[in-house]
Amino acid sequence: MGRATAEQPLTPAARRVLDVATDLFYTRGINTVGMELVAERAGVTKKTIYDRFGSKQQLVVAYLRARDTRWRDFLGARLDPRAAARDRLLATFDALGEWMDQENQRGCAMVNAYAELSDPEHPGRAVAREQKLWLRELYTELAREAGTVDPEPLADVLNMLHEGAVVARNVSGVADAAHTAREAARTLMAAHGVPQ
Repeated sequence: MGRATAEQPLTPAARRVLDVATDLFYTRGINTVGMELVAERAGVTKKTIYDRFGSKQQLVVAYLRARDTRWRDFLGARLDPRAAARDRLLATFDALGEWMDQENQRGCAMVNAYAELSDPEHPGRAVAREQKLWLRELYTELAREAGTVDPEPLADVLNMLHEGAVVARNVSGVADAAHTAREAARTLMAAHGVPQ
């Protein structure tokens, strides 16, 4: 069998491996989880994992890409394209609060992975970086649509509020961090000329 790629659907065994790896990598950490444990939990051999994914490194990439896709889909589903851009900007914080309640008990998987993967050339770091750049670009686009003259500074601040809310929730235990960030975003948007 060939390795699972973005173009090829996952076999049932590969899907089990990815589901198990996703849970273990997120809850226990990438560096503490060995392929033996993934194989045992997925009910496959290590050979099956390597046949499907090629290496632990590529399994980590598949995990991060799957998690990234879930986040983007989750957020996208909560940004009503018929709503005003201002409301969609604020809705990103509502979505973040919901995501943290459901999916993010250990903080941001991308930040966690970036911190764990010390090799600057690890392809998993590129996945994490891509997601963060995507989110900043989303804020830039929404800020532009909302009518601010210079959308990039506003996008930077909103992105920092978003990331800070994740840290405040998961490190400091601020339960309503996303709501607090949303209210700060509302104030900053007004200061940047976004109509109320």
